[in-house]
Amino acid sequence: MSRSPSMSQRARFAVLWQFVRPKAGILVFAMLLGILVSGGELASPLVARWILDSLAETGSSVMAPVGVLAGLLVVSALVGWWQAVILGSLAEDIVYDARAAMITRYLRARVLPLLSRSPGEWVTRVTSDSVLLREAASSSVIGIINGSVALTGTLVLMFFLDPVLTGVTIGVVAVVGAGVAILMPAISGIQEQAQAALSDLGGELDGTVRAIKTVKVATAEENQRTILLSHARRSRDHGIRVVRREALVWTATGAGIQAAVITVLALGAWRVSLEAITVSTLVAFLLYVFGLLGPASELAHHLTTLQAGVAAAGRIREVEALDTEDDSELPHPGTRYVADQHGAPPAIEIESVTASYRPGGTPAVSDLSLVFPSRGHTAIVGPSGAGKTTVMSLILRFLEPSTGRLRLLGVPYDELRPAAVRASITYVEQESPLLPGTLRHNLGFANPEVDGADMMRVVRELLLDDLVARLPQGLDTEVRDATISGGQRQRIAIARALLARPRILLLDEATAQVDGISESAIHDAIRNQAANGTVITIAHRLSTVVDADNIVVMDDGRISAQGSHEQLLASSPLYQRLVSTFTLSSRRATSPARCSDPAD
Repeated sequence: MSRSPSMSQRARFAVLWQFVRPKAGILVFAMLLGILVSGGELASPLVARWILDSLAETGSSVMAPVGVLAGLLVVSALVGWWQAVILGSLAEDIVYDARAAMITRYLRARVLPLLSRSPGEWVTRVTSDSVLLREAASSSVIGIINGSVALTGTLVLMFFLDPVLTGVTIGVVAVVGAGVAILMPAISGIQEQAQAALSDLGGELDGTVRAIKTVKVATAEENQRTILLSHARRSRDHGIRVVRREALVWTATGAGIQAAVITVLALGAWRVSLEAITVSTLVAFLLYVFGLLGPASELAHHLTTLQAGVAAAGRIREVEALDTEDDSELPHPGTRYVADQHGAPPAIEIESVTASYRPGGTPAVSDLSLVFPSRGHTAIVGPSGAGKTTVMSLILRFLEPSTGRLRLLGVPYDELRPAAVRASITYVEQESPLLPGTLRHNLGFANPEVDGADMMRVVRELLLDDLVARLPQGLDTEVRDATISGGQRQRIAIARALLARPRILLLDEATAQVDGISESAIHDAIRNQAANGTVITIAHRLSTVVDADNIVVMDDGRISAQGSHEQLLASSPLYQRLVSTFTLSSRRATSPARCSDPAD
């Protein structure tokens, strides 16, 4: 699978910052709370020295310093709890914002770039990468700031207690910091590789589950298991590399602090023997050195988490790079033309259009000109690769022409936003996928305000009433692809399209999976629709072809011939060859030459 070029660290941080920036005020407040917590921790060793000095002085009471210590404990605990709640809520808000941005991008993206990768891979961006982003964009940022403040404050107070011991400690910390700085950058790259492998696993698993019947019938479970586990293994191997690198960072940090403790203890004992410092000062200094372990470990942890978030930001940037459709406000075509269908201009006009799926690639259609009238049924036929699906993509504006233009009801596509074009069109895919939810939701998806009586009328017309009667809750039953047959899915999709009351109906072989009785019902519905509007079908079955008012024969991206069934049988050798391979799927077919389906 092709990958986009690797992003620079700066670009990744820019993506990370775009999610943090709207929450900057809350983040600063949480940082101030963290500074208060760090201040309480920094003051504790000084209060401990106060207690020790009070014990050494005759008649001095330790109640005051103990009270101060207890007060610091309570305040630090309350402020720490408050900060944790704020940061946790902030993290969830950031995850929501990232997911909302990606979901919105998916829905507004151009269809073909979105379909260039598997659904599972895009889903991983929303579910997995956003979680990594959460920690990096909230708690890690605060943790790094708080850890830096605590580390700096600790060193300042240590210098106040004894500059000599502080210099030694800084030297040890600097060596450890240099090692961490060398180890850290690689974590981001390795983490991104691990997420990429996880994304590949999601895509492969999504495709396998969708085709599970085919997999089982082909007894290919072991082959698919091998492929899936190879992706899982790659993700695990990269994850182990991350764990090892993170463990090395944490170990080096901890070992460095322990080395500082040992050095300070030895040197401090020698300075106590010289009476350069007191025992209480050495104890307070050691408490600060031990206290360094917390901020140093916190910094190491949050820096590694930040690297994981930066890697996730790079992958989320790929979503933001998806081209989107123009959603600017332009007039809806329905507001321009109020004449009845008898006086309306052609529904769709394709004028000298050339289009390809890649810039500079081989054209899928060349110099194509075609008119679809405001009433009637047009069928498009042709061999595989003839350009039939490309015509549908152009009409639906999934694909933009390189040259030429299209018009909707006389209005150039260039003057209409994609949503305005599609508002006059309904489309039935060949796969006829069901949407998550109830049968009622599926039927009314394109027209949520559809009347219940209209819905049941269309259900009866398409012979879906038996299905509704068998479902436990009727129309309100949750439906899944696995529990609904292919023919039933096609009829549900057609019913959904008809309930949208379309001006233009596009059908990508609407009868591919239905029986003869259901096909007859579908043809009646198509004929009724064609009497009042435009029906355009990609046809693979003879029964669909012979009913059409106009049949367009395509070959190699161009129109080879067009006319009625009888006209084409008499004049088009290509159509004759196609008809000789069509399936005799209905008694409507009048030609004796009727056999199997042509390839798309």
